[in-house]
Amino acid sequence: MSILLTKEQRKKLIDELNKGVAREITAIIQYSYHHVMANGMNSPAISEMFEKTTLEEMDHLEEFSDRINYLGGAPTTKPNPIKVGGALEQMVKDDLQTEYEAIRLYKGQIEIAKQIGDTTTRLMLEKILTTEEEHADKWETLLKKRP
Repeated sequence: MSILLTKEQRKKLIDELNKGVAREITAIIQYSYHHVMANGMNSPAISEMFEKTTLEEMDHLEEFSDRINYLGGAPTTKPNPIKVGGALEQMVKDDLQTEYEAIRLYKGQIEIAKQIGDTTTRLMLEKILTTEEEHADKWETLLKKRP
């Protein structure tokens, strides 16, 4: 271990990062399902958005998993509850809620990384947070709403 963290700090970070892994697995499954199941007049463009977002979430999953491995842990394989189905608008609303959950989670994790003094994890989380905020903006714009 090349970073100077206590065993307790590493465990806390690994536990937190595994929440991110579970969230990313959820998002990948949910977006993949929505990509395949989207139908209706606007579905081709939105289906493509679901697919692109799936790929970005896969990148996040890899980043979380790599960091957990570096810290001496094992990434979880269990997703959070997955929201699937319904009309196209409902899919977008469900995905927006999933993004809001990620944003809240990752902001909290950034604070934990700051407190522990793990700059690398903080920077990784800030980069991922930026993408999640872009996803939320995309769905908000599509739904023509702001929180």
